[in-house]
Amino acid sequence: MSISWKFAIWQVIVLRLLTLTAAVIGLNYLAFKPSFPYWDSVLQTFGHPLFWSWANFDGVHYLMVSEKGYVFGLTQAFFPLYIVLTKVGAFIVQNRVIAGLALSHLFFVGSLVIFYKLLRLDYSQKVTHRTILYLVLFPTSFYFLSVYTESLFLFLLLLSFYFMRTKQWGYAALVGIALTLTRIIGIFIVPAYLYEVWKSKAAQDKYPPFSHLILACVPVLGLLAYMLYLHVEFNDPLLFAHVQSSFGAGRETDKLVLIYQVFWRYLKMVFTVDRSNPLYFTVWLELLSTLSFVGLLIWGFLKKVRTSYLIFSIPGLLLPTLTGTLSSMPRYVLVLFPGFIVLGMIKHKWVQSLLVIIFTILLMICTALFTRGYWIA
Repeated sequence: MSISWKFAIWQVIVLRLLTLTAAVIGLNYLAFKPSFPYWDSVLQTFGHPLFWSWANFDGVHYLMVSEKGYVFGLTQAFFPLYIVLTKVGAFIVQNRVIAGLALSHLFFVGSLVIFYKLLRLDYSQKVTHRTILYLVLFPTSFYFLSVYTESLFLFLLLLSFYFMRTKQWGYAALVGIALTLTRIIGIFIVPAYLYEVWKSKAAQDKYPPFSHLILACVPVLGLLAYMLYLHVEFNDPLLFAHVQSSFGAGRETDKLVLIYQVFWRYLKMVFTVDRSNPLYFTVWLELLSTLSFVGLLIWGFLKKVRTSYLIFSIPGLLLPTLTGTLSSMPRYVLVLFPGFIVLGMIKHKWVQSLLVIIFTILLMICTALFTRGYWIA
């Protein structure tokens, strides 16, 4: 077994043990807060909360759609690839939660393996190890091992970039289709692909061939396929966006809200939300995670992180904020991997130790809250 596989598997084991410990602590010291629908009619049927609580909030919708299809209101916001894979997995193991969790664990192991190989193209083993460690210990990394799309999306994203970096353009384009079938921000792989093609050919004093430009657009087919399905079934190809405002997270899809306006809203919430309310913690988490990654991506330019990585990540960061809220941003930033590369490049030992301590403490807190029904992301 190669060093990348061994390293990845151990990192996943560490994360699973930490999050399971946090969930046990939460189960013993936090009252369950039924703040999302169908937990009693869907999740409780799967037995003990230490098992089904990893499918809280959006996880419930993934399970329901994988069983009955897009027959429930608002579920069209969830792109289909993870749902289809969960449905296939459930057919094999006869349990949807096991299927979803197995997929997430496997894809996260795969993500770390590909991330390791991708990082070693440019960075030392020490930077590689630190980068992956910060990703694994990030306060919301428990989503990678939950019934969510984070691990699948990260795997496809890193795999597409790895194929680009090794000049396997056709494979990169095909993976891109799966990427846009998983989440909307997968579409930003297209400009990143175009940049990589241009950079590759510019080094040879050549113009990119037309076939490469066509391949760069291939990932769009995943999004178009889902839009076609929504048009046929619901007569609205943009239904995945139109339903967002009905989720109750303060999203606005009928107009664009600029990021400075969103920060102003959050600044007011810092002074108005009741500090004894767990929501106050989430407000700070949403604000600081967003500000941190804005800073990290800017720092990425100064640190000369590969431009194509930033071309994907910057619009990937900005797009959710255009709906007028930073809700879910602590989870969304998980796949903005250049931010973790920047952290991995920090050489000061005391900063490295401080990051590990802060991340681990927050990871335990966030996991305990999430598994007991409190909104995190």
